[in-house]
Amino acid sequence: MKSVVLSFLYVGVFTLFVNAQSVELTKEYKSSTIDRLSEMLVDRYVFPDVAQKTALHLQKKLEAGAFDDTHSPEDFAKLLTEMVQEVNQDKHMRIRPIPPRRQVVESKRDLIGDKLYQVKSRREHTAGFKEAKKLEGNIGYFDLRGFAGIGSGAPVADHAMALLGTSDAIIIDLRKNGGGSPVMVQYLCSYFFDKTVHLNSLYWRDGDRTEEFWTTNVKGEKMPDVPLFVLTSNRTFSGAEEFSYNMQTQKRATLIGETTGGGANPGGTMPINEQLMVFIPSGRAINPITGTNWEGTGVVPDIEVKAEDALTEAMVHAQKAAEGYRMKKMDEYRQLLSSVETAITKHEEDRSLNVLLPSLEKCLKIGLLSEGDINQMGYDYMQSGELKKAEILLHSNTQLFPESANVFDSYGEVLAENGKWDKAIQNYKKAVELAELQDDPMLEMFQKNLMSIKKKNPN
Repeated sequence: MKSVVLSFLYVGVFTLFVNAQSVELTKEYKSSTIDRLSEMLVDRYVFPDVAQKTALHLQKKLEAGAFDDTHSPEDFAKLLTEMVQEVNQDKHMRIRPIPPRRQVVESKRDLIGDKLYQVKSRREHTAGFKEAKKLEGNIGYFDLRGFAGIGSGAPVADHAMALLGTSDAIIIDLRKNGGGSPVMVQYLCSYFFDKTVHLNSLYWRDGDRTEEFWTTNVKGEKMPDVPLFVLTSNRTFSGAEEFSYNMQTQKRATLIGETTGGGANPGGTMPINEQLMVFIPSGRAINPITGTNWEGTGVVPDIEVKAEDALTEAMVHAQKAAEGYRMKKMDEYRQLLSSVETAITKHEEDRSLNVLLPSLEKCLKIGLLSEGDINQMGYDYMQSGELKKAEILLHSNTQLFPESANVFDSYGEVLAENGKWDKAIQNYKKAVELAELQDDPMLEMFQKNLMSIKKKNPN
């Protein structure tokens, strides 16, 4: 889930770390902290009635002396967290010490240092993508440690999906993923569906509104039927749980590992005072299929194993699924290529184009054929003396790639072989024109071919 990161405004231009936690934890300090925390919970927590009970519980604990033995912000924060979770059972709600705060002094140097630190952090974390690779058996695998903002996360996801796009099964490792942006969860989920799917909704107390998350467009090729496996642990939390729950309830993936942490309520972090901050969930997830979420219970995997054994277990299932997926794909490819061959063999030229072009387009769309493949097939027919088939195929290539100089040059060649000199010259000229416009490195060759065919023209 999305976390709002606590930030501080710059009043000057240089910052120096100071210890803002050196404060005496008097009874008055503890009382004022609990009063402020209670007020924030009542104002912001997604469940107002639970917030009231939590606030009352804290006051009773304070009066009973439950906080008397806490003498540091760390101990006080830890006990406060335990006390609020006794009532709300909300694993997102945590009180923590604020890291050493920055005090402003006059210098320009640290603005640069601060920016460089941010850049270094982004480069090291790579939007949460720790690793992406192919495993034995053409199994795609990536280790995702967090769901970054969509601006930084989507481009990295696109690269990872491009690398793994030819996999026969994919394993997504979320065992060390603590969550992040719900928009990035939405984006990554969208890679695995080719239809519009309602993935999740978030209800927000502020404005009494519900935000729906549906599958969306992605930059890369979608993989709607590739076998998918998601690894989980008890550290898998928040947004990583949403991804897992989305895929499980849509029956799109097999979850392997441990029951997840159980945090489904998004919100933001804000300061209580100068020493402490709190994450207050101000919303809750609502799955469109179950009508509920994984708060407090976690997402239960389909195959339960220890987290450290999850990848080994997943490989067994993934390799078996990949074998079936490959066979299915090979049958599909065989049928498509057969349809291309049938269209070339059984029909006259004009009708063949009408039948052949859709078949070729399907092959191009899934990467089964390319412009170069079709061109080579045409030359193969030429070399075997089947000039009619070669002409039909190379003509099709000019329709599919009208901006390619090379396909017109090849089409011109087969036309000349078939004695269609005028059409051959027209296509050689077209090749030269396109090559000139595009500064094609093969321009000189196309020009020579044009001059040669003009000399050979018997007309």
